[in-house]
Amino acid sequence: MTSIAQLLDAPVTPACDPGLATPTWDFDALPTYGPGASVADVVPAATTNARSRPGQLPIAYQRMTNDELHARIAAAKASLGDRVVILGHYYQRDEIVAYADFVGDSFQLAGAALTRPDAEAIVFCGVHFMAETADILAREEQTVILPNLAAGCSMADMADEDSVEAAWAELAQVYRFDPDETVGPDWFERHPGGKLPVVPVTYMNSSAALKAFCGRHGGIVCTSSNARTVLEWAFARGERVLFFPDQHLGRNTAKAMGVPLAAMPMWNPRKPLGGNDAEALRDARVILWHGFCSVHKRFTTAQIAAAREAHPGVQVVVHPECPMAVVDAADAAGSTELIRQFVADAEPGSTIAIGTEINMVNRLAAQHPDKTIFCLDPVVCPCSTMYRIHPGYLAWTLESLAAGEVVNEIQVDPDVARHARTALERMLAAAPKPLTGTPSTSTTSTSSTTGGPR
Repeated sequence: MTSIAQLLDAPVTPACDPGLATPTWDFDALPTYGPGASVADVVPAATTNARSRPGQLPIAYQRMTNDELHARIAAAKASLGDRVVILGHYYQRDEIVAYADFVGDSFQLAGAALTRPDAEAIVFCGVHFMAETADILAREEQTVILPNLAAGCSMADMADEDSVEAAWAELAQVYRFDPDETVGPDWFERHPGGKLPVVPVTYMNSSAALKAFCGRHGGIVCTSSNARTVLEWAFARGERVLFFPDQHLGRNTAKAMGVPLAAMPMWNPRKPLGGNDAEALRDARVILWHGFCSVHKRFTTAQIAAAREAHPGVQVVVHPECPMAVVDAADAAGSTELIRQFVADAEPGSTIAIGTEINMVNRLAAQHPDKTIFCLDPVVCPCSTMYRIHPGYLAWTLESLAAGEVVNEIQVDPDVARHARTALERMLAAAPKPLTGTPSTSTTSTSSTTGGPR
């Protein structure tokens, strides 16, 4: 069997593909395991606190074969029992998903973390902002662990706290409000029928600090599952919305709700007024932050056209983080859970082309051998930051827990957590709705898996 150390010595492959196994980033002087989509990927510079600094995977785990790692993960998980709950995002590798007690999208996993209040530790196999969210919602006595602290999110990094605060101050001049005013949870009860000049909405793919920003200013968090419900909530309470960091989810959701493109100006944080004039901002309904997902941005209408030509009758389903033209050209668009349900509901013999992360597409293809399922992008890139959660890291964190030691803990500052929790609780109360044109399927249940490698 191949060890992690041997994989680290593999020659660099310039293209992206499902079997990519070359190191993409270094820290602590030694290369660590993290094959993914981009050799330009860097370790997140900012972390939740001093304890959240990425730590080197011990050499012993790098040298273990896959069989050794899986045996040790299974043994450690069995010894911990109900003391630990493992959450796995849909985009994780199969060898990580195999050990997850719950598998789902970010909305589902945020709720799943609340279902195990007696667990001493939550091991979140996802990326940094997801583990932060779990820590914010968890009981004070619970420990939240991200197996690899370098698993960040490039989209989340596109909207930092300083840039959003600066944008808020500029918008305050246009809309004539106090940018430092805190809008408490009871503001809307005290002002029945009143509306704020602008309501901040942050996508789940953002730091705890930005979730707290929304909580302080009367805003809310959304996921791809409940973005439409969240925008309806925000429009009922504000004249317009500042939506960050993903422009595509904001544009696709608002467009499906009938908001004209002319009322959705882009905000470029590097330009005065985001590159807009005051009149355009006053006429805006949704102000879109200049951010995007590097994986979903790869999907194109040309890929859809090629799929339709090669496979007459193919059904195309994509994630709403894809560009608007791609969503418009697809047969359906929705969250990772909606995509999963779309495939499950399709008739046997169906051919389905999917525009989302490759690990999920490959897993769906394996789960539905009676259907032809493939990724729209012929040069497939996994989510490189999700890919950083390797079995070596899971074995390390679980065995450390079994030995009474906590490594790679995520802790959110209590004041940040207090305001972020307000925005997150609003999110959890906003039941998901599909985008226009998508199948009317429930997106609120959480998948559960058990057991060892598969």
